[in-house]
Amino acid sequence: MEYSPILHNLHVVPSSHVKNKLFVFCIMLSLWVYMIYCCVGYCSTMPNLTYGSVSRHQNDAEVDNQESSLGASRDLLNNENDLDSRGEEWDEIRGDAKTLDDNAMSGFLNESESKKLPQAIIIGVKKGGTRALLEFLRLHPDIRAVGAEPHFFDRNYDKGLAWYRELMPKSSDGQLTMEKTPSYYVTKEVPARIYTMSKDIKLIVVVRDPVTRAISDYTQTRSKKPDIPSFESLTFKNMSAGLIDTTWSAVQIGMYAKHLERWLQYFPMEQLLFVSGERLISDPAGEMARVQDFLGLRRVVTEKHFHFNPAKGFPCLKRPEGNSKPHCLGKTKGRTHPNIDPEVVQRLRDFYKPFNSKFYQMTGHDFGWD
Repeated sequence: MEYSPILHNLHVVPSSHVKNKLFVFCIMLSLWVYMIYCCVGYCSTMPNLTYGSVSRHQNDAEVDNQESSLGASRDLLNNENDLDSRGEEWDEIRGDAKTLDDNAMSGFLNESESKKLPQAIIIGVKKGGTRALLEFLRLHPDIRAVGAEPHFFDRNYDKGLAWYRELMPKSSDGQLTMEKTPSYYVTKEVPARIYTMSKDIKLIVVVRDPVTRAISDYTQTRSKKPDIPSFESLTFKNMSAGLIDTTWSAVQIGMYAKHLERWLQYFPMEQLLFVSGERLISDPAGEMARVQDFLGLRRVVTEKHFHFNPAKGFPCLKRPEGNSKPHCLGKTKGRTHPNIDPEVVQRLRDFYKPFNSKFYQMTGHDFGWD
């Protein structure tokens, strides 16, 4: 058969054309997959998680009301971290941020939203239940809050307000931006620094029986540093003389009245709200009503959002609609307190009694710790 260049070209050209189309298609598909991957990666770092993700971080808390049970109590208000809190909390948030709720997605797409400095801050106290309060508040559609502790006013102040604002989630004009850093309440420089930023800011303090709080604080530290001295030896400067060591942070934090005096030099009492860590567990809806009123919000988070777990002794969060399973704390919450000498516990109670009485007078609220 005679060779024909025309017939040869008729067969080669279509084949080459198809290959080119496939090559272009593969490139476009790869780019599309890469863009989807980038979007998912970006969204997973956003602080406003789904209801399920938020509630998995809830404060797994119970409080011992009887002095005799202090030694065996569960540290279920174990939510504030030490110097390494930023890394631990960001890792925890990233690990659970698999999906976004409607508010987060709309915020991502809404160009009218912007990052704002907070209008309210949970300023303390460590081991009081601040994580539980923050996660309860994040159920409210008018709240946008940072998940991790920024520690701006105590550790990162030199980085400036622009750096601080960048940490905040985007919010619309009708939403309230918040953060929580428990060490603010006891850091001397913080009240003046916050006042410089905003004279009208609203401040929330979650307080807890100072003796139970001190033991909880020690328990957390010991979980990271097993070789630290005993609670008893750290509590006293001189155990035989019964002299309490007020320089130890676990003791010092519970002197609530002393720290409050510093805040009242800059802010009127009307701008501070004191939340009971005990009642945040026994009556979360009641405490949340107070908090929402204080922040000027609608009472959206109510008793329908809480489910009390009798086996664990603390409230879990649930969707107000449907039959979905309630969500409780993450696996890192709930350390067992060590057995503390009852005499040491009583001496601590005696030590805190005048501070508690003054705190009750200053706040106009008896927390019933004595």
